[in-house]
Amino acid sequence: MTPEQALAAAADNHVPVLCAEVVAALSPEAGDLIIDGTFGAGGYTRAILAAAECRVIGVDRDPDALAEARPWAQAYGERLRLVEGVFGDLDTFADAGERVTGVVLDIGVSSMQLDRAARGFSFLRDGALDMRMGQDGPSAADLVNSAEEAVLSDILFQYGEERRARTLARAIVAARQAAPIRTTGELAAVIEGASPPKKHGHAHPATRAFQALRIAVNDELGELARGLAAAERALAPGGRLAVVTFHSLEDRIVKRFFKSRSDVGGAGVSRHAPAQEQAAPRFETLTRKPVEAGEAERGANPRSRSARLRVARRTDAPPLPFEARGLGLPGLALEGLIR
Repeated sequence: MTPEQALAAAADNHVPVLCAEVVAALSPEAGDLIIDGTFGAGGYTRAILAAAECRVIGVDRDPDALAEARPWAQAYGERLRLVEGVFGDLDTFADAGERVTGVVLDIGVSSMQLDRAARGFSFLRDGALDMRMGQDGPSAADLVNSAEEAVLSDILFQYGEERRARTLARAIVAARQAAPIRTTGELAAVIEGASPPKKHGHAHPATRAFQALRIAVNDELGELARGLAAAERALAPGGRLAVVTFHSLEDRIVKRFFKSRSDVGGAGVSRHAPAQEQAAPRFETLTRKPVEAGEAERGANPRSRSARLRVARRTDAPPLPFEARGLGLPGLALEGLIR
């Protein structure tokens, strides 16, 4: 298969949510350099490169995502560079002197990861209880089988907004005393057994717990906060930051970051900065309300129903030291910011 054929196949297999809206928000032009901080299956990158004769740096912590993209990425030549890394470091990936005109972040798990049982992200497909986006460090199984009950309860409550967090944590600890919990199916069964019968039309009782464990394993909210700060450092004046989120915890962080960096002397401006710098906004918010998927996209792609896009434009004020407090991160995420 030629790179062009691989590219056509990739384009047919995956279209990210709010794709047209993201490209319109970034408004790429010839010569621009845009960082796709959550490359995944490359849907945003392909759309951006098709919209203008620009360049993209595609960043992903998942080596599988980059390996699958390499056959078709060759079709773009020097217009596309793939980087394995976390988007919290995105300000380090452009070469010295390069002007970054846009950053896009699609927060959360990718469809590619959800659809593969071996990655352990979904209770719908039985597989090893892994959930690691970067395929390194402690897995969800390590967490489930070793964390204290109080810690598990905090994870389920703070990251999953699970009202029955204490009950479920207690059930997990009791189950692992009999035998280690190694698979997604085993964990889902424990949670289901400790939950009231599922009502028709309601989500599976393990939905929030799996979300919480995934966020904890990958420090997703801490990484989001670091990524927003990195975008502030990376973007040239006039550059645009587009962020797509899928649940309230993520959207709250982005909303508060944009507000704090757009307000004069906002809460997110470092108190250690000189008074004249504190007064200067770092971003101009371009979306008063988040952009949501239209009816057609919601019908074609159920995942788009919870998607929200927020966009802001960088000013010429210099970046400031980042402070996470005040952005609405749970206590566990604030602790995770210390790397």
